[in-house]
Amino acid sequence: MTVGITRWNPGNDLFNDRFTRLFDQMFERGLRPSTEEYSNRNWLPAMDIRETADELILEAELPGVKKEDVSLSLENNVLTLTGERKFEKDVDKESYHRIERAYGAFSRAFTLPRNVRADEAKANFSDGVLTITLPKVDEAKPRRLEIQ
Repeated sequence: MTVGITRWNPGNDLFNDRFTRLFDQMFERGLRPSTEEYSNRNWLPAMDIRETADELILEAELPGVKKEDVSLSLENNVLTLTGERKFEKDVDKESYHRIERAYGAFSRAFTLPRNVRADEAKANFSDGVLTITLPKVDEAKPRRLEIQ
């Protein structure tokens, strides 16, 4: 039986352990919960886009955002939603143990299809959900044909 003897080098072990830890941190940071005391990530409101026979409907989840802090614009068939979820200024950050909700400005833009009437768009803000309704042009609506 042959036994291999390897000379121990503490520098190699230190380098390998440190490198492995840095590599793991770099690739697993998004998979593990953050240990930071507050969230510094940007956020975008979640959006649902659905279509009916008569209209295109966009819904944005905006919890904790006031209607006054949201803006919609429509230019060159691009609908842009901008706004900001503000951190409560009355509350002292040092009193928090953890802040996971993201705060700050956001912006989302959507190119609208040509089959909607952008000039007749309507927006409604209720219970933290912004609903944007865009009626379709008559030519885009499905219709029933009579068989002759």
